[in-house]
Amino acid sequence: MLAAYKVRNNFLSPITPSTDSNWLDDAIWIDLVNPTAEEIKTVEISTGISLPNVQETEELEASSHYEVYSTGFQINCSFLLKFEEIYSNINVAFLCNAKSLITLSTYEIPTIRFLQKQWQKAPRENSDPVSMIIALHEIKIDKLADLSEGAHLSIEKISHQIFERINSDLEVTINNLSRQDDLNGKIHLCLMDGQRDLNFLLRREQLTQDNLNSANDMQEDIKTLLTHNTFLSERIDFLLNAALGFINIEQNKIIKIFSIAAVVLMPPTVIASIYGMNFHFMPELSWPWGYPLSLLLMILAGVSPYIYFKCKGWL
Repeated sequence: MLAAYKVRNNFLSPITPSTDSNWLDDAIWIDLVNPTAEEIKTVEISTGISLPNVQETEELEASSHYEVYSTGFQINCSFLLKFEEIYSNINVAFLCNAKSLITLSTYEIPTIRFLQKQWQKAPRENSDPVSMIIALHEIKIDKLADLSEGAHLSIEKISHQIFERINSDLEVTINNLSRQDDLNGKIHLCLMDGQRDLNFLLRREQLTQDNLNSANDMQEDIKTLLTHNTFLSERIDFLLNAALGFINIEQNKIIKIFSIAAVVLMPPTVIASIYGMNFHFMPELSWPWGYPLSLLLMILAGVSPYIYFKCKGWL
């Protein structure tokens, strides 16, 4: 999908596609989502910029994270996108020059759509491409802060379930913790990516004072969020160990029951085995009270170890 926008009276206005080869000349923002080969060719001819492929935007190495050209630069930015109940890191290529910004992604990114809709309803004084990148990062960091806060609340809820033993199914609890750990790791990756993007922009002389102030403020916000992210990671690790500890305790209780049962039943079993041999020369077999006496002996042999364990505090 190819969408182009221009600025009119400080508002973002969509450009209607046409067969005219110059219809992108006034575009300040060209947004490509899973574009076709024809759409890529149209943008490359109009802007003179060679667009990267999807594989190049997915690279995580610092050397491939951004590139500087004679007319501008390219940054590969990571955003969180939710597929059903699972979040994934999706990279978006930002190609920026003095005239326009090109965004290239495989999926539609809510952060980009949010800025586009917001700008169409409310005017923005700074409409240059770099300011647009700064604005996108502000929205991105706000969203990450909301996700981090939501993750914190979910982790505290899981903590309450573990220690108050509200949910006895610890397997479900561990599964929930693993999901939170996965989300926390992806938030961390996005924060590190944003920090790297801002460091790159701060090294450039084209930043206005407003953009410089915004970038510095976001750097401080990212540092705070990274600290909180580390705290959540440690919290998840602690809760995971606690859940595994409770599982071990439950298993030990079961093993303890079987061990006690084996010890308590072993003496009566020995007595029953002796008198169950039924040899001819066994004087007890001819006693009138032999059978009741053997039953009493079995009961005493079973109760005695139980009383002993109880007195020792082993039960």
